[in-house]
Formats: sequence, C-alpha cells, structure tokens
Amino acid sequence: MAHNRVVQWNTMARTWWLFDAKYQCPLRSAEKICMYLEGRHKPVYHPLSDVGDHVVVINTRHVAMVDDLWRKHHYEHDTRYARGKSKTTAWKLHEADPTKIIYKSVFRAGPKNLLRPNLMRRLHLYPDEDVPEDILGNISDVIRQIQVVPKTFEDYTDEEREAFPKLFDWPEDHVLFKRKTLEEQLKEIEKEQLAEEAKKKK
Repeated sequence: MAHNRVVQWNTMARTWWLFDAKYQCPLRSAEKICMYLEGRHKPVYHPLSDVGDHVVVINTRHVAMVDDLWRKHHYEHDTRYARGKSKTTAWKLHEADPTKIIYKSVFRAGPKNLLRPNLMRRLHLYPDEDVPEDILGNISDVIRQIQVVPKTFEDYTDEEREAFPKLFDWPEDHVLFKRKTLEEQLKEIEKEQLAEEAKKKK
C-alpha cells in the first residue's frame, strides 16, 4: 500500500518546467505552454480536473514576431466601465511591460472556463534570465523551444569564421561604400542650415 501511495503522489505532483522564450513566437509558444499548464501531457488529464504543472518563462523581453505583427497586431483591454475599451499595438505593449505579450497570449490560448485563473497563477514570467533562487530550485525539466535559434556572428569561433567558404574576395583597390552615421548626417544638416542663414544675412 505504501508503494501505491508514493506512485499516486508522483502522478498528481506538479512539476516545474522552464521555457526559454528568446527569439520565439509568443503566439505559437502560448499553445505549447498551455499544454503543460493544463496538464494535457499527463495520462491523468481531464478537462474538468486541475492537474497542470508550473511553467517558468524566461527572456520574455526577447520574443520575436513574424512579418509586421509588431506593428499590426493589437491587444484589447476592457475595464468594464463606459468607454473603457482600448486597443494597444504589440510593440507599444511590449515597451510598457516585456512580460505582458506572453501573458496575454497564454491567457487567450488557455481554456475559457473557471480553471483559467488557477492556470494563470502557475505561469511565472521573467523578462531576462534573472530568476529567484527559490523558484530555480523547483525546476526539474525544460520545455523544448518551438523555433530553432540561429547563431549570431559573435557565437562562431575564429576558426569557424576562417573555414567558412567564401563566394569571392574583394580586390585590393576596391572601395566599399561606407554608410554615414546618424551623427555625421546631423552635422551635415547643421552645416547646410548655417550656410543658408549666412546667405540670408548677406
């Protein structure tokens, strides 16, 4: 009997999962996060049972959205008062609170019933990798990212950069076009304005 009791504890226990949202689409990530919050990955899952796990999401500040969704996608809010409805673009909401886009995406993807408030309480969002130690101590597994994170130029070693195949070599007498910086452009504009003022005075 004691062994069966331990098996039941392990079955019904809430596991803590870690999900790295860096360069991940928040809309697609929300569907996968909801699967663990609802407990749909467990054999004891039932739509009316609260058997979900905790999910800790880090790097919500570095989420990625395809095409022009940063500019075109809107998030709605309603205070339930007269003229209390408002719409906010994704980039403006992200600037105000880096964790809000993931929160609203998970809230929308979750179940539309009375289990949703408890589900959202088990969602822990952090804009960077700074997570309290008491929460890090509970994490026991990782959720795989839905998109492959590409390596940046700085991630490659000098040997890998040199071994990378070249399409062609620039000739020694070739001069590459150098784009002017914003400061240089502003200085040129100031010079032109001063020249025009000097002409007017003459």
